[in-house]
Amino acid sequence: MISSPAVTTVKASMGAPFTGLKSMASFPVPRKVNSDITTIANNGGRVQCMLVWPPLGRKKFETLSYLPPLSIESLTKEVEYLLRKGWVPCLEFELEHGFVYRENNRSPGYYDGRYWTMWKLPMFGCSDASQVMKELEECKKEYPTAFVRIIGFDNKRQVQCISFIAYKPPGFEN
Repeated sequence: MISSPAVTTVKASMGAPFTGLKSMASFPVPRKVNSDITTIANNGGRVQCMLVWPPLGRKKFETLSYLPPLSIESLTKEVEYLLRKGWVPCLEFELEHGFVYRENNRSPGYYDGRYWTMWKLPMFGCSDASQVMKELEECKKEYPTAFVRIIGFDNKRQVQCISFIAYKPPGFEN
């Protein structure tokens, strides 16, 4: 409990008492529009909604995994993009699953399959996408049944900035 002289001191140091808000008369008042969104929402029949990814029977991969498999030209463009950003390319492969799954733990946020085996060392100093594509072909030749991904690593911020599947083994239907 605070003593009476302390309360008087606090009140004295607070300044003038609050007298209320200013009048709203000087502010413009917006006109009320019909707030029922169903009366104005219409796709007119011209717009077709895009289907969402079906969660059953589908595997979750990395960025761009919801697209059809990327062609060599598309992969080269993605690698050129990460090189333009100044990121270090690196290839990784996975022999068993190739996707995120849960096997050893059911805790929220924990998933197996996040960490893959690195194919050689990161390609520090790489400035040409054809070098990365050559390494991709070597990895596919060495491990034809493996999933291969390309990542872009920002060595200044020490983070992985991009990751995408570059190769899925033959016969994989996803």
